[in-house]
Amino acid sequence: MMKILGVSALLALVAALFVFLAGQMGLLSGTPPQDLGVHKGRLKPPALTPNSVSSQAALYPDHPQRAYADVRPIAYTGDPRQAMTRLIALLEKTPGCVLVTREPAYLYTQCSTRRLKFTDDVEFLLDPAASVIHVRSASRLGSGDMGFNRSRVEDLRARFVLRVAASAAKQDQ
Repeated sequence: MMKILGVSALLALVAALFVFLAGQMGLLSGTPPQDLGVHKGRLKPPALTPNSVSSQAALYPDHPQRAYADVRPIAYTGDPRQAMTRLIALLEKTPGCVLVTREPAYLYTQCSTRRLKFTDDVEFLLDPAASVIHVRSASRLGSGDMGFNRSRVEDLRARFVLRVAASAAKQDQ
């Protein structure tokens, strides 16, 4: 029995090492989707599996993952261009994130996890009429994301709010 447990532990260690090395070699990054971007004023709908979040999920009421995917957009006050500039600065300082597309009202970023290098596609769409920046974050691989996309969006929102507060405090001085 002890020999079987030892062999099982060794096999688990070898499998974990294989997965780690596959990630480091870029084998877990997946392929970028070809249908990202803004279509009829909307970002791509949420994924059909629980591995994406979108602040526009409510626009798809019959979508099977609408409730799971629903996340608030990033609210801002003031100049929409300044809001996008603040968001760009945050993304450029976010480890593992690379800004791929930068347009006045649209951003596309690829964010990779630290250890296994799984890549998620993150899009932002400026909605100046509502004073928000819509966001969609989706994993390329797997049918679940263990909450990583939601966590990323919530972290970005919190950092955005802190940056706005710090900027306002500087202006008051």
